[in-house]
Amino acid sequence: MIATRPPGFEQLLDVLEDAEEPLTAREILSRLQERDVEAFETPYRVATVLGQIAERGGPVDVVEGSPYRYRLVA
Repeated sequence: MIATRPPGFEQLLDVLEDAEEPLTAREILSRLQERDVEAFETPYRVATVLGQIAERGGPVDVVEGSPYRYRLVA
């Protein structure tokens, strides 16, 4: 089975790459909207996709807290 990437996946990773510190899903969504990326409509969707990436061993680290924050890992 081939895993598919959601629309906006690369832009999502680009936002994390450009960030100097971990960001909340709401902050990530705001930065995506500033870049005219309309693939994610809510912070919940951003968080869901990032959580799935992290669970699959992808380059995203979830920083637990309230709210969760996300960062790109090398």
